[in-house]
Amino acid sequence: MKRIYNFSAGPAVLPESVLRQAAAEMLDYQGHGLSVMEMSHRSKVYQSIIDAAEADLRKLLNVPANYKILFLQGGGTTQFAMVPMNLMKNRVGDYIITGHWAQKAYDEALLFGKANIIASSKDDKFSYIPDLDNLNVSPDADYVFMCDNNTIFGTKYKKYPDVKGKILVNDASSSFLSEPMDVTKFGLIFAGAQKNVGPAGVTIVIIRDDLLEIPPLPGTPTLLQYKVHADNGSMYNTPPAYGVYICGLVFKWLLDNGGLDAMQAYNEKKAALIYDYLDASKLFKGTVRHDSRSLMNVCFRTPDAALDDLFMAEAKKQGFDNLKGHRSVGGMRASIYNAMPIEGVAALVEFMKKFEQAHI
Repeated sequence: MKRIYNFSAGPAVLPESVLRQAAAEMLDYQGHGLSVMEMSHRSKVYQSIIDAAEADLRKLLNVPANYKILFLQGGGTTQFAMVPMNLMKNRVGDYIITGHWAQKAYDEALLFGKANIIASSKDDKFSYIPDLDNLNVSPDADYVFMCDNNTIFGTKYKKYPDVKGKILVNDASSSFLSEPMDVTKFGLIFAGAQKNVGPAGVTIVIIRDDLLEIPPLPGTPTLLQYKVHADNGSMYNTPPAYGVYICGLVFKWLLDNGGLDAMQAYNEKKAALIYDYLDASKLFKGTVRHDSRSLMNVCFRTPDAALDDLFMAEAKKQGFDNLKGHRSVGGMRASIYNAMPIEGVAALVEFMKKFEQAHI
């Protein structure tokens, strides 16, 4: 069986060794005679699985003891509501709008209180990260919301914003575990797993203990309260049990491969291959300003939409799949998450060179 090079933005490529281990353990997890998929989340065996996943994630990110790690459901989109429900004690949130998902989070916050846009790159089709040094942070803001990596537009924060002492909330979904992150700079970090961490269905939340004492807004459902999940060890209801197991295997894979410093170096090498080619190409052009380029999502296009379509069709025949850009922006997007091997990126660049020679 020959596997394709999967450049999907999510659900995305997973490490092949992780998939093979999961396959080997599918019918019988470590001699227990059943699959993790069938296992009671209240069993001692499953408790050991989720405990190990949390411990390994703490090690990878150096998560301090005064932060809780939660394994939830509902994706990043549910977090757009949970953040204001749990943190908006003054009913005011400040938002930095750098793309589709930050805009969605802002729109959701308007359901619960006042949301202020304090910076935006919408003026140039979200092709850059706005100035973060002189933000007009609202004096009464309960938090400032950012989206670290913008999957659709291919931009990435290179530094954290100065939020004047306010709680900084980070949607880190598509950059999570691709590089080291100083957890202490944030009050809350959340990430959908389906980019760099595991299968769709798991949402990871890292939240500072003191924020758990903020009373949620009146009417907040029990299942949408962070403190409830923290107090119950992510077991208030049935967690996404099998997905957490896969995430745990990925955490171990990352640790075995040198941790996040090594992963960042590897991702930088992969990204350089394609960005250096785009900078020299006469046919393909990147769509993001150099100082805002993502390591995870490389967006590019040709001068002609029909040529874009031809490129993607021919690429698919050669085993390069899911290169179509988001429907809202068009063009192409190569998502080169942690598990995308450098050989896949190099092969894509070689194919792009041949395509350019044939169509320039």
